[in-house]
Amino acid sequence: MSIPNEYIAKTEDVAEKVIKRGKNVLPTVARLCLIATFFEDGLRMYFQWNEQREYMDMSWGCGKFLATVFVLVNLLGQLGGCGMVMARFKVDIAVGLLFFIVVLQTVAYSILWDFQFLLRNFALIGALLLVLAEARIEGRSLFAGVPSMGENKPKNFMQLAGRILLAFMFITLIRFELSVWQVIQDIIGSILMVLVVLGYKTKLSALILVALLTVLNLYHNAWWTIPSYKPLRDFLKYDFFQTLSVIGGLLMIVSLGPGDVSVDGHKKKW
Repeated sequence: MSIPNEYIAKTEDVAEKVIKRGKNVLPTVARLCLIATFFEDGLRMYFQWNEQREYMDMSWGCGKFLATVFVLVNLLGQLGGCGMVMARFKVDIAVGLLFFIVVLQTVAYSILWDFQFLLRNFALIGALLLVLAEARIEGRSLFAGVPSMGENKPKNFMQLAGRILLAFMFITLIRFELSVWQVIQDIIGSILMVLVVLGYKTKLSALILVALLTVLNLYHNAWWTIPSYKPLRDFLKYDFFQTLSVIGGLLMIVSLGPGDVSVDGHKKKW
């Protein structure tokens, strides 16, 4: 048992060095990745204005006016929310706005009846909760010398909920295929995701998952290799940016840690 423990300890040391070197840029990179799917979708609403209006009108029979309002809300809500998150301006309002967009699209595009897409939207909500948790931590750091009333429990539970919801993204990547590589990928990914949810060896597990998801995303969702006239390009593009947002959520965990409601948090108190 001593050899695996030594190996894990050395790996954790390497991970900590990487995190320390990138601590100044890590939160910004995490936010950039996290808002990627919202930013891309906001741009899509602009460049495919007429197509989106016609799709909503045909799907719901709501008329041109309501279809236009839907596209406009999605365009301004997503691009505005992304700008506010990156500028760290009224982050709670920005997260609420992006959360509303996720719920709105879940209903409008009938994602409720598509289990895979529904799980991915849950993962997006988890990533947004981590942005909100980070904003709360930054808010507390501004008043570091002021006594606080107990622990910041809402922030800790946001981090817990964020970790749990992010796990839904990996569930959608599990494929029951009889290939050695796929089985290994499923086992390793599942173990790492369970560790992240429990908050055990959290930063190391999340960092490895970031690397794994990045490789899988570039391999499976290479939308830039598909000609623009093929519908598959849009599907892969959607998957690519959603996965990138979940990677942003995992990077946020690497930056913030798991919070007090975790195995790592309890170990600090022992």
